[in-house]
Amino acid sequence: MNNEIIEFIKDTENKITPDGIATTFNNAQKLMKLPKFVQNLIVKQNTKPNQYMGFVVEPYSLFLAYEITEELVKKYITDDYELVPISIFDQSEKKLCAIIGCFNVHTSVFWGSRFELYVIAKNKKTNLISWLICDYESNTFHFDPGKGFIPSTLRQSVFTTSYDGTLLCHIKSAKSSNQIDLMVDINQHNCINLNQRLWIEGNLSIDYAGELDNNGNDPFGLIFDPMEMKCAQHIEVDQLQINSLEFGFINSQMKPYEACCFPFAQHYMTTIFPAENMMKDENDLYAKISEIVNT
Repeated sequence: MNNEIIEFIKDTENKITPDGIATTFNNAQKLMKLPKFVQNLIVKQNTKPNQYMGFVVEPYSLFLAYEITEELVKKYITDDYELVPISIFDQSEKKLCAIIGCFNVHTSVFWGSRFELYVIAKNKKTNLISWLICDYESNTFHFDPGKGFIPSTLRQSVFTTSYDGTLLCHIKSAKSSNQIDLMVDINQHNCINLNQRLWIEGNLSIDYAGELDNNGNDPFGLIFDPMEMKCAQHIEVDQLQINSLEFGFINSQMKPYEACCFPFAQHYMTTIFPAENMMKDENDLYAKISEIVNT
């Protein structure tokens, strides 16, 4: 690992402090009472001097891929996007795809768990594979460009591992029928190569869809070491013990066709308020990392 990547990881983690998160939480409690456009204005003004926030996905993040139809997700696909076949792993069969992501995260502004539902589509303007966030649940407050600051959405929230390598996920929404109850043994799963269009290109083009649409703002991208997206544990879907799962348009009658787990932390920087970037590929990421650590 070269020195610039090591410094990038350190810088990402150093942006995250318990005191900073506590201060943000206290301020968010007040900001929630303000109109959404005022919240957005305050966030934009306050983040100008400190453009980037640290965003660290902790080890054992889990992703489940489901085959979908255009009809199932038509309300999430605007004229700017089109569905394209994709796969989690490099050599897997490609299908029209929705993904559920489950992970613990600590960031410059919040610390907790996130459970997100995405549709994978191609942006017609940029030709980039994109992750469209259609729905999410969280056990801590968070900032949504379409809704402003909002508190935890969950009544129950467990995402953890046991001593014997069992990954446990158990959530229930406080406001909807969304729920996940699953377990999987993550011992002795080999890491294999990931589909780079999905995991590198896709993380350079993230957007909100459906009711979460962020008022037509451009997609935003994450800054990260591409090596953290090269491989992940291949989870055999037959080994997933799914007791219940209702999340947006995905239900327990649908079976994932692929699953993966990242057994290591992933370090990102991003703007606190989502903003467009001009990165298109792995080379752009390394150039941006070099720019950040040498500034």
